[in-house]
Amino acid sequence: MAGLLQLMDNLSFSVNLVVSFFLLISITALFHYLNKNNKKKLPPSPPALPVLGHLHLLKKPLHRMLIDISSRYGPITFLRFGSRPALVISSHTLAEQCLTNHDMSFSNRVQLPSVMMPDMIGTANYSSHWRNMRQIVSVELLSNQQLQATSITRAEEIEDMVHQLFQSHKSHEKAEGPNCYRRLDFRKTIFELTMNVLMMLIAGKRFYGDKIEDVEETQKFREAVEGWFELSGAANAEDFMPLLRILDLQGVMKKMKRVTELNEEMAQKIIDEHRQEGIRKKKTMISSMLEQGKKDSEKYSDFVIRNIAISLLLAGTETSANTIEWAMALLLNNPDILQKGRAEIDAQVGNQRLIQESDLNDLPYLHCIISETLRLYPAGPLLVPHESREEISLRGYEIPKGTMLLVNLYQIQRDPEIWEEPMKFKPERFEDGRSNGKWMAPFGMGRRRCPGEALAMREVGVVLGALIQCFDWQRIGSELIDLTEGSGLSIRMVTQLEVMYRPRKIMTDVLL
Repeated sequence: MAGLLQLMDNLSFSVNLVVSFFLLISITALFHYLNKNNKKKLPPSPPALPVLGHLHLLKKPLHRMLIDISSRYGPITFLRFGSRPALVISSHTLAEQCLTNHDMSFSNRVQLPSVMMPDMIGTANYSSHWRNMRQIVSVELLSNQQLQATSITRAEEIEDMVHQLFQSHKSHEKAEGPNCYRRLDFRKTIFELTMNVLMMLIAGKRFYGDKIEDVEETQKFREAVEGWFELSGAANAEDFMPLLRILDLQGVMKKMKRVTELNEEMAQKIIDEHRQEGIRKKKTMISSMLEQGKKDSEKYSDFVIRNIAISLLLAGTETSANTIEWAMALLLNNPDILQKGRAEIDAQVGNQRLIQESDLNDLPYLHCIISETLRLYPAGPLLVPHESREEISLRGYEIPKGTMLLVNLYQIQRDPEIWEEPMKFKPERFEDGRSNGKWMAPFGMGRRRCPGEALAMREVGVVLGALIQCFDWQRIGSELIDLTEGSGLSIRMVTQLEVMYRPRKIMTDVLL
């Protein structure tokens, strides 16, 4: 599902190609559409084009375009993307109704033809298969007990990252002199870290950095994973115009099929390796599931294990990396907040050891920084789109079965009726319970709420904390960092974050 919203955001090229193709059937389609819906009381809607619906209105980023529509048509709006109906919600009361009161009715996921892995946790419809995966992940793999048991793995990866940054800067000092700053591709560094953390938890191996064991396998893995992130964000008109699917004008379907096969091949290879005697040096998520599979082979089939492994990897990497990147950008634009966060870490953790997950409960201001980052830049600005399993009555309107639900979390969490100075980065708003009762849902709500929330908060907290604790940070130049948002299901910065850093002298003994 990653990149679903980019598919919508970037359709202008495809739309131009196909307008003439649909011209001959537009009148027929218009009459069909009007006849089908004239008996239903639908929410307010902008004027639509035959066949294309509201595709002509789409601009980047989608969550901002939807703010413009809601300002004219209200907090509940009905749109049509080609053949797909969509319900746009932009108030917290309506969002809560959809995700709690109508939780079951909206428990399906939007199934797009180009997303060829419809059986993952984030893409599967509500079913016994989904409930089985959810139970395994929530109760067994990501329970509080398991998170505590695997904290050492995350700590080792984070320690390895800060040591590499230290050594890289040390070699830079030889040319530039002591106490200098070094330029860093922050986005790349954090993406590779989050990828390694998840791969170590899932499979006990890493595919980035200096400690790579199998170069050929690594290249294949990177092609599979990075290809998924790239292609799932491509424009694909076929997802919204069924008659175009067979044509595959942009070749997305063919490429995605290749990437899907690679992901499944890699996941199965790791499962097979874990079955071999003596191949495992430490306990991993896959080894745990295989062990349970000896007692219940149907519940823990290879099909289930593959989909869980791919789900955790693809869903957990991009979102956590984006949140850490946004947090650092906001801190560099607000150095007083960065210093306040560092002072808390110095006071509570000190400079004789690296911050650990067990320290996070004693670092409330760090938690405030993360909460404020997620308020301004939620990992999913429109959540992961739901789909209605049945016709629903909402605020007196009739919502058809099969309607895509888009909750504009980005807009709701910046609502001036809820938040004072909503556009300002102000972590203090979360201090001392001041924001208790104020609506936020960065990980979703209801039965489709993200099962990886606790893991994400631990990882983001300790990674951001370690970076603040160990290094001095500066912007490149005097200008503020550009906070322009990109489009997509997982919101990222348009301009990839690059920064200047140097080790803090008081942390030298820890970093050596």
